[in-house]
Amino acid sequence: MKSTTYTKITAKIITMMLIFTLVASFFYGEYIKREAISNLAQIDARKTSSLVFESLYSAMAKGWNKDELKEIVDRLNRVDKKMNINVYRGELVSQLYGEIERDKIARESSVKIKRALHGKEILDVINDDTIIYYFPVLAKDECLKCHTNAKVDNVLGVINISYPVDELKVSLNQMINFFIGFIILFSFVMFLVLFLNFRRYLLRPMKNFISLVDSIKSTKDLGKRVHVGNNIEEIKSMQSVFNSMLDTIEYQFYNDELTNLKNRRAILEAIDENLESLLMIINIDSFQELNNLYGNKTGDRLLVEISSFIKELLPEKSRFYRLHADEFGFLSTGLMDLDEFEMLASYIISSLENKKFQVDEQNHVNISVTIGISYGTLQLLPNADIALKIAKKEKKHQLTWNESMQAMQKFETNFNWRKRLNKALENDKIVPLFQPIARCEDGKIVKYEALMRIVDENGEYISPIHFLNVAKKNKIYHKLTKTILAKSFEEFRDSKHSFSINLSVEDMLNSEVINFIIKNCIKYDIGDRLIVEIIESEGINNFEEVISFIDKVKECGVRISIDDFGTGYSNFEYLIKLKVDYLKIDGSMIKNINTDNNSKAVVQTIVDFAKKIEVETVAEYVYSKAIFDTIKELGIDYAQGYYFGQPTSKVKH
Repeated sequence: MKSTTYTKITAKIITMMLIFTLVASFFYGEYIKREAISNLAQIDARKTSSLVFESLYSAMAKGWNKDELKEIVDRLNRVDKKMNINVYRGELVSQLYGEIERDKIARESSVKIKRALHGKEILDVINDDTIIYYFPVLAKDECLKCHTNAKVDNVLGVINISYPVDELKVSLNQMINFFIGFIILFSFVMFLVLFLNFRRYLLRPMKNFISLVDSIKSTKDLGKRVHVGNNIEEIKSMQSVFNSMLDTIEYQFYNDELTNLKNRRAILEAIDENLESLLMIINIDSFQELNNLYGNKTGDRLLVEISSFIKELLPEKSRFYRLHADEFGFLSTGLMDLDEFEMLASYIISSLENKKFQVDEQNHVNISVTIGISYGTLQLLPNADIALKIAKKEKKHQLTWNESMQAMQKFETNFNWRKRLNKALENDKIVPLFQPIARCEDGKIVKYEALMRIVDENGEYISPIHFLNVAKKNKIYHKLTKTILAKSFEEFRDSKHSFSINLSVEDMLNSEVINFIIKNCIKYDIGDRLIVEIIESEGINNFEEVISFIDKVKECGVRISIDDFGTGYSNFEYLIKLKVDYLKIDGSMIKNINTDNNSKAVVQTIVDFAKKIEVETVAEYVYSKAIFDTIKELGIDYAQGYYFGQPTSKVKH
C-alpha cells in the first residue's frame, strides 16, 4: 500500500472541499439562471406589461386615438433600446374602433399571439440572453364602458415584450436564503469529511498505537513490537521510533553491555520455558585478584576475550550467557546427553588451562575455571550454583548436581514420567538422532550412531538421561528400543553407510527385541551394516545369554561393539568373551588426550591390544582438531564427536 502523510491528507481534503464548493456554486448559478428565465423573467415581464397597459388605459380613458396610443408605445420603446414593446388589438376592439392591418396580420400569422388572445400568458425563451413575453389584456368592469361588445375577462389585445435576460432582478431574500443554506450544507459536509478522515487517518491509528503500547506495558513483554498496519508516514515514523526504542531497551534488558552476551534475565526466562535442559555455570577462579593486580580496564578486556574464547569451544548457535561479573552460563536443550555435556565442560576447562591471555606488553596469565552442572526442568540455576559452590569448596574443576547435595522434591515423579513415555509412544514422539562417525585415516563420514530422544510439546529434544531409569523400572524400555530400531532401519535401508544402536543387557535378553532385530535384518538385508553397541554400566553377569544373542545376530552379519570401554565394568575380558568387532573408548580418556600423558598412555595400550586381537577402535567426544590429530596419531580407527557434527534427524546418504 502506498504511504501518505498528514500534509498530503490535509491538502487532499482542502482540494476536495474547493472542488465541492466550485461545483456547488456552478450548479447553483445554473439553477438561479433557470429560475430567472422561467420564473423571474415572467414575473418581471408581467409587471412591465401591466405598466404598459395602465399607461395605454389612462390614455384611452382620456379619449386618445390609435395614433396617439402608438406614440405612447414608441416613446416607451425609446426608454430602453434593448427592450421592444408591441401592442396588438383583438377582434372585439377592431369591431368597435376599426381594423389595423398590422394587428390583423399578427392575429392570423402568429400562433403565440393567437394563444395569447385566448387568455394564455406565453414566455418564449429565445436563448440564454433574450426572452419574449406575450401578455393577454383582459377586460375589466371599467373597460366595458368603452368596449360595449365585450364581457369581463374577454381578451381585448396582446402586449408583446422582448428584452435581455441579463437585466433580470433576482430576489434578495432568495439569495440570502441560498447562502444561508449553502453555508449550512458546506459546514456539514466539511465537518463530515474532516470527521471521517480525522477518524480514519488519525484517531483510529492513534487508538491502535496506544492500545498496542498499553498491551506491551501490561504484559511487560519486551519482545512484542508495535505494528499499526496503516500507510500514514507520521504514524509509521512513530511506530519505527517506538520499536527502535523497544529494541534498545530489550537489548539493554537482556544483554550484557561489556560482552554483548545474553544476561541473567535472559537465561532465567529461557529456563522458565520448562524444557528438559542441561546447564553449566562457568566461574573464573580468582578473577578479583586479576582485577586488583592489573586494574578493572584490563579485567574487562580479559572478560571479553575469555567469553569469546569459550564461545568458540561451544557448538554453533549455543545459548551462552554472562550471569554476572566473572560467571558465565551455557544452556543446552535436547542435542546433548549428560555425558557429552560433562565432556564438553572438561574440554572447556582443559582448553582454558592451555590458553595464555595477554594482560600487558610483558605479561600473560593462565585462566582456570570451575564449572557447576545441573539438568532437568526445574531449579536449574540454583542447582548448578550449588554444584559450583561445592566444587570450589572441594577444589574440583567440575561437579554435577545430584539429590544428595540438597534435599528437594524430584521435578517429575515416576508416575508422571511413565505417562509422558506412554504418550510419547502413542504420538510417535520417540525419535532417533544420528551422529556421524568418521574414519580417522581420511576424515570421511562412514557410519552413524543412532541416539534415542523424545520430542516434547515444544519440538525440543529430551535425552535419555531424564527418562532411562523410569523406562526400565516400568518395563517399557524395550518398546523404546524397538521404536528406535524400526526408525533406524527405515532411515538406512537404502544407504551405503553403517549405523550403530545402543542396546542394554535387558534388550539383549528380551525375546521381542531379538526377534525384531533378526526379522528386520532379513527384511531389509541390512545386517552387515548394523552395529550393536553393548551398554551396561553394572557389568554383565549372564554371559551365556548375551553370547547367545550375539551369535544369533552375527548370523545376519551384525557386528558388535562395546560402548564406553575403559570405565566401570568394561574390561579386556569382554573383548575375548563377547567376540566384539569394535570397542568405543570412553570419552573421559579422550577429553584431555592431547595434553594428558597418562590418558594418552592408557589409550595407546587399549589400541595396541585391540589391533592384536583385530578389533577396531572408536574414540568418543572428539571436540577439536587437536584431539583428532592425537587419536589419529595413536592409531585409533574412527572418531565421533562435535568436531565432525552434531546429532541430526536426517543423514546424508
